Amino acid sequence: MEKKMGNPAAVGLAGFGLTTLLLQFHNIGLLGLGPVVAMGFIFGGIAQMIAGFQEQKMGNNFGYSAFVAYGSFWIGLGLIWIMNFLDVYKSTTSDIGYFMLVWTLFTLILFIASLRVSKAMAMTFVLLLVGFTLLVAGHFGNPVFNIIAGYELIFCALGAWYMMAAIIINDLAGKIVLPVGKPYIS
Repeated sequence: MEKKMGNPAAVGLAGFGLTTLLLQFHNIGLLGLGPVVAMGFIFGGIAQMIAGFQEQKMGNNFGYSAFVAYGSFWIGLGLIWIMNFLDVYKSTTSDIGYFMLVWTLFTLILFIASLRVSKAMAMTFVLLLVGFTLLVAGHFGNPVFNIIAGYELIFCALGAWYMMAAIIINDLAGKIVLPVGKPYIS
């Protein structure tokens, strides 16, 4: 009998959703940066990267690329915040704008790929793409766009958690309880 493997995407999506949600609570003024940095390293960074490496072992290039990349995003962002705090290297608003710009471009590529995964994945990625675009506008233009991005990215985080819940609940139920929808492109 073949041993059943766990789906690493459950942990990857949980880490992405939780850290994204915490950061948006910070962006809209509800939370200090400390919990975001801590979870950015541990759950958004390390746990997501581990999930990505497990996705690679399962032959899922999309999950591998997304989880390792966004895990790196969280570790990188955490390092930027720590270097700013320690006065090792102060990143300017435009430095962060360019950081967000390259992640916007990367997200565009994964959004296009997500159209072949599921409707829920594509919706989560379009929300992430819009969020990054707003963050770029906020860092190069009017900072109010960072707050708008905060509210918009809450829905992105909840989309990731919906997919995480679907993986766990559907597996335990042995049937589709939470549908994720067929891909837009097959």
